[in-house]
Order: sequence, then structure tokens, then C-alpha cells
Amino acid sequence: MPELPEVQTVVNFIKDKLIEKSIIKIVPVWPKVFDNFSEHDFYSKVKNTKIIDVKRRAKFIIIELENFILAIHLRMTGKLYFVSKGLPKHTSAIIKLNSNKTLIFEDVRKFGRFYLYNNLETINKRHGYEPLSESFTKEIFLEILNSCKRGIKSLLLDQSKVVGLGNIYVDESLWLSRIHPKSISNKIPQKKVFILYNSIRHVLLKAISNNGTTIINYTYTEGKTGNNADELNIYGKKGFTCRVCNTTIKKIKVSNRGTYICKCQKIYSAKK
Repeated sequence: MPELPEVQTVVNFIKDKLIEKSIIKIVPVWPKVFDNFSEHDFYSKVKNTKIIDVKRRAKFIIIELENFILAIHLRMTGKLYFVSKGLPKHTSAIIKLNSNKTLIFEDVRKFGRFYLYNNLETINKRHGYEPLSESFTKEIFLEILNSCKRGIKSLLLDQSKVVGLGNIYVDESLWLSRIHPKSISNKIPQKKVFILYNSIRHVLLKAISNNGTTIINYTYTEGKTGNNADELNIYGKKGFTCRVCNTTIKKIKVSNRGTYICKCQKIYSAKK
């Protein structure tokens, strides 16, 4: 599933072509792609209204219209990009603009969804801090970890606490911090929590600068893949040698997720 850097990259590449434009036609090629509204709803409420902004909230692409927002979640295999001609085989939705440009939503597995809301309130209620925002401080992060007794990987994947992190960047951040993913959140020393905080931000910013990570099928525009896979230190590296401790990287299950670890990551738990 695309994580924060991949969604942000998509936003970065479509934003300039959308702002100040209007949606004149929207077609749900895949009938279930519109989650909480119909094609008729869209036309009656927002057709021809101006696009004010395009941004990311959590793992949603937010197209801000004059009185509503169109929120798009890529889920597992969704792709949102402009096409000059023709439609890909797995097109789920088509958005036509008054600029004569066509934005398509391609989705092989058909899990991606469009939502129409009055504002961001519904999304904000279910989602936590943005890890790259000024409001997400080291002290806030420490409070989140100390307020519950949970496995650190499970907590970092919880979008109601901190948004945008998925399997790739949680594993990378924990490795960079030398923290084992089975560590208990409120047992991690403050110094290590602050290191993890910095690691999360570093890993995410680096991935954004590389236009995201392509493991299987992520693309941020027509045919272009992310460049961050070569920068990964542990994710997907089962059987490789850890560049820090020179031991073999293993793959285990943590929180029902495939998880990559090495011996240089310490477990912090209640056990003595």
C-alpha cells in the first residue's frame, strides 16, 4: 500500500495542473469506486466548481473544491495521474477538467475509493498527527508512546496515533533507531524515543525526495516509478547482511505483518 511519501509524491505531481481548474465530468468506470456519493450527487453539488487546493492528509489525496472536498485513497494498487490519450485496462474512474486534461484513477485490485465530504472533519476525527508537521513534536511523540502499553510496530501503524506510516517506513525507522519492532512502547527510554522521532522524519523526507518507493507496482505519474527502493536498509532485505552489525537480516511476523529485523535492534520490554 502506498504510504505517506508515495501519496505526497502523487500530490506533488498533479497539484499544479489541478489548482484553479474545474471538474466538468467525472465517470465511475468501476461502479464501487465512489464510496459515499453517486455520480449524480457530484454533478448536483460540485460540477464546475473551482479547485482551490490539492494536498495530502494521512494517506488521502485531498482535492479541495469551493464548498466540498474530494478525498481519494489509493489503498493497495491505486494510481492517480494524467493521460494524454487512451485509457489503461484497469481504469476505475475518469476526471475531466475544463483545461481539456484528463486525470484517471487506475486500480488493478479495485480497493481504492473516492469520498465526498463537506470538509476534513470526518477524516481528521479518525486520524492522528502528521509526522512531518510542526505540531508533531518530540514531546508529543513521547506522550503517545508512554500513554499505552503496545508493541511499537503496532502503535506506529495505528493511523489514529500517527498517520502515513506503513510497513516499509516503520521497519526502516525502527532499524535506523536500533529498536526491535517487538519492543513495548512505554518501555522505550526517552533518549531512544527522540532518536526514533528523528528517524521517522528522516526516512519519510528522504523517500519523498526520491519520489517514493516502488516495490511492485507503485507509480506517481504515467509509467514513472519511485527511486527510493535503492535507499532501503532493511525492508525487503531478508538474507542480506546488515550494514551495521554484519549479521543476516531475518523476516518475522509482528502484528500480522511481515517484518524485517537484525541483531542490532534491541528489544525494550517489561521483562528483566
